[in-house]
Amino acid sequence: MLAVAAGGAAFAMHREEAAPSASKHLAPAWKVRAPAADDELIGSWLTGRLLIRASTRGGVTAYDLADGDTVWTAALPGSAAAKGTSPCAMSPTLTAKGLGTVAFGADGTSCTTLAGIDTATGTVLWTVPLVDTKHPTPVGATTYLQGDIATIVSENFLGGLNVRTGHRVWGFTARGYYCNAYDWGSAGIVVVDDYCADSRKPFSLTAYDGRTGKVLWSRVQNAHTDLAHVFSGSPLIASVHIAGEDSVRVFTASGSSRKLAVGDTELAPGNDSDADHSARLLGNILVTPALTADVPEIDAYDTTTGARLWSYPATALATAAPGDDRVFALAGPVSAPQLVQLDPRTGRATPVAALPAATTAHERFTAGTVYVTPDGGVLELDAQGTSDAVRFSR
Repeated sequence: MLAVAAGGAAFAMHREEAAPSASKHLAPAWKVRAPAADDELIGSWLTGRLLIRASTRGGVTAYDLADGDTVWTAALPGSAAAKGTSPCAMSPTLTAKGLGTVAFGADGTSCTTLAGIDTATGTVLWTVPLVDTKHPTPVGATTYLQGDIATIVSENFLGGLNVRTGHRVWGFTARGYYCNAYDWGSAGIVVVDDYCADSRKPFSLTAYDGRTGKVLWSRVQNAHTDLAHVFSGSPLIASVHIAGEDSVRVFTASGSSRKLAVGDTELAPGNDSDADHSARLLGNILVTPALTADVPEIDAYDTTTGARLWSYPATALATAAPGDDRVFALAGPVSAPQLVQLDPRTGRATPVAALPAATTAHERFTAGTVYVTPDGGVLELDAQGTSDAVRFSR
């Protein structure tokens, strides 16, 4: 382990320190082949007995964790299906009762319908159109849950819906008649950057409560602000691009912000895929996938001070189960991959289990989502459908 000074602060870099080999060895249990070579992962959910995967060519399908058999595939009603049945967005989480939202369209970037889905049965509870006569062109979207309120964030539709019924709870209203706006979201928050030509303060950045639509804070800007990535909604942590500067910032309740000391490292909210949302907060520590000199790693930052706490070489950060504070990652070479548990404060790695070695390039996990099941199994969901869509080892 090396202690490296960055911006006056020391952090632990474990680049030359490999975790000891795990004594437990996992074996292949089952796998799901990708439905097509151009299949793209859109999102996923893990429940007590099901893995639910959404992809552009595979739809929304639930698999039994016991054997990988298909349990259900969600089907849109005819009127909505006519506009497109390819998933294009999926809420990263479910409600306590297992409800979630998925957007559909002609492809993975053109959303025409938002649907509420009951994961117990795969039933589509409701649908809401995302295009109309005023906004006829399908565009990309994202969707998030905050309790029983689902937000949909797109250029065509920005607002909150009751996740049980699809009824609209709140909607966005521009602050002028001659405005253009860009929007982003996360659980609990929607952020809008706008320019209003008919305002004395034309540029603004405003945060809205995802549950109610009420303004949390608003800041006058000198130019457009772009949020390249959103890591957390509470507090808001985002990669911010403004003229002449890129930074990762932690925002306060009033909209002021401070930088994280990322240096030349590139942070991402997931494992090289928009479908993955593995970055998370543990108290005041942000644990996130990262790249330094194109080498993947897991980094941790103190969001109070902005200091980097540690960096650990790893292929992927596992998505946590609700209520589970443990941090797991895939690490090691292709010939000897293993699951490790990382101490969120120090980055110290503890070996958990050795994974089956990749026998072909297609079987090596490089991007997508990883889950650790309650019984210690490992699910690998590849971002691209070049071979296996899902591999489960236990």
